[in-house]
Amino acid sequence: MDITQRQITKIAREAGKFTSRTIKEEGVGTAEFDLIHVVRKRPGITQSEICRILGADKGAVAKQTANLEAKGYLQRQSNPSDGRSQLIYPTEQAQRLKNSKAHIETVFYDWLLDSLPQEERESFCRTLDTLYLRAKRESRAGFPEVTRRMAQEEGESDAR
Repeated sequence: MDITQRQITKIAREAGKFTSRTIKEEGVGTAEFDLIHVVRKRPGITQSEICRILGADKGAVAKQTANLEAKGYLQRQSNPSDGRSQLIYPTEQAQRLKNSKAHIETVFYDWLLDSLPQEERESFCRTLDTLYLRAKRESRAGFPEVTRRMAQEEGESDAR
């Protein structure tokens, strides 16, 4: 039984809706934003690497990359180690978009927390920080404990 009722996910989804709507006003869709994020994190990446990371179709990534280049978010350079491919880099406009997303999310979460008294807000943020750090440690380790729990639950349901 999930006592959280997936509320963290639901709140993040609402923040994402607001962020997506606001970013779309800059002419960037959510899939394009994900692609920009990958390029920002790995400047000098190839399209085939982007496909692998996003799990996206080669044609779709090629189209999105061309669109984002035309909009001024990405730039291509020849790959000196492979004449057939090009390296993709973010532009300053892409970096500003990142800052814009963080700002939009901050405004949303500030608004959300404004409804709590200061003491509750501080307590909630401490708890949230504890949960985030635990999740991050588990992620960095490759999710061993969560994977173990999933396997354990599957075993229990098979036994029924």
